Amino acid sequence: MSSANLHSFVVPIITRVLTNLRAVTEKGAAHAEAKKIDPASLINFRLYPDMLPFSSQIQIATDASKGCLARLAGIDAPRFEDTEKTFGELFARIEKTLAFVGSVKPEQTEGAEQRAIVIKTPSAELNFTGLTYVQGFVIPNLLFHATTAYNILRHNGVEIGKMDFLGRP
Repeated sequence: MSSANLHSFVVPIITRVLTNLRAVTEKGAAHAEAKKIDPASLINFRLYPDMLPFSSQIQIATDASKGCLARLAGIDAPRFEDTEKTFGELFARIEKTLAFVGSVKPEQTEGAEQRAIVIKTPSAELNFTGLTYVQGFVIPNLLFHATTAYNILRHNGVEIGKMDFLGRP
């Protein structure tokens, strides 16, 4: 896969997942308003005590997305403080991420499929090429957190279904 193809492969996936994540989040906000539920109860909800809350799912999905394009382009990703406490702040985070992802041009990722990508975590150092990073780390990570956010909302009675997650072609 060439770098132009890598860019054209990953950007539409990230854009679609984040756009659909925003849409289900909007439905969560509307649900809270209609049912007179404190929005913070949804934003802070966890499926299990040792899991991260809804807000963190959005934060990690957006971090994975902006980090992906930044690493592929060899540039710094914008830094977000992870302080979102309202639906409006979560919407803004998604929009800022989509704007950044959209600003990275295919030529900036030239050669990225073979570029060494190193992710340092507290417990390990993960080594990838650009291609294996996108295929084996970014996309699964993004989908995991988008799915968990969806599941938190669905668990709390938000009327969303599979097509809300997948979006309309």
